[in-house]
Amino acid sequence: MRPPVIILAPPRSFTSVVCAMLGQHPEMYGLPEVNLFLGETIHDREGALRQQERWAHHGLLRVIAQVFGGRQTVQTISLARKWLETRANATCVSVLRTLGEKLAPRVLVDKSPRTVVSCEGMQRARRGFPDARFIHLLRHPRAQGESLWKLTRGLAGGRLNTLDYTTDPPTVDYQRAWFSLTTNIVTFLDGVPEAQKLRVRGEDVMADPETSLRKIVEWIGLRPDDEAVQAMLRPERSPYACFGPITARFGNDPNFLRDPVFKRAAASRPMSLEGSLPWRGDGRGFSGEVKGLARELGYE
Repeated sequence: MRPPVIILAPPRSFTSVVCAMLGQHPEMYGLPEVNLFLGETIHDREGALRQQERWAHHGLLRVIAQVFGGRQTVQTISLARKWLETRANATCVSVLRTLGEKLAPRVLVDKSPRTVVSCEGMQRARRGFPDARFIHLLRHPRAQGESLWKLTRGLAGGRLNTLDYTTDPPTVDYQRAWFSLTTNIVTFLDGVPEAQKLRVRGEDVMADPETSLRKIVEWIGLRPDDEAVQAMLRPERSPYACFGPITARFGNDPNFLRDPVFKRAAASRPMSLEGSLPWRGDGRGFSGEVKGLARELGYE
């Protein structure tokens, strides 16, 4: 198994489309959300996901069904569930390694946003794969917050501890999730060797994918030729770029699953750190700490 590439980003930061694009490179394999760094063992992972949405399990089931069963059907998903049950005491890292060995020599690309909820998950990834490469996938806090707000209307936000009790009545303030999760990523990457980490603005990938994707694959050490780049512009060809069978429908962003075709202009709208936030009812904008971190990362 070659060292995996692990995308670190808050939810709604282009992780589904970017991972699927990278996965279409002839030498890579893009995974849906497998959430294999949330616990030491598969049993621990199940416990960590128990309070999450029921579809948090879908990505790993779909991968096991596809890789070992050759397709994703109700039957192969059932077999995948049994496959996991017999490995309840196996480490999550060993399960990911088994998948990587099966798919070798292709490089696995992981994109599970729940990994960044704590530094512990990211450290677990590094311990399991000391030579892994980490991509910090960025998105402007306004765009990320608006996207999360529109998708969840507070449901996921509450689980990410984004409640802002300075408003009356209390409302969910999505900037807090962006700040908390991005701070986790920055803190973790401070301890990772320079050669193993890369910061990529999602907006740049969406606006100029040829340049951005070529930069990424050159950094990984894979072929950056035009044929490979053109293949990456077809994320809809991923086996996980559609809804799965009824017993494992998700594993990626629902909007991506509905329309996985890459759209170059999807993120071209300029964003500002100034002004009120649409999800707040009091007309207030970003906090000073959010503005400071965003500016450090190159946003205005």
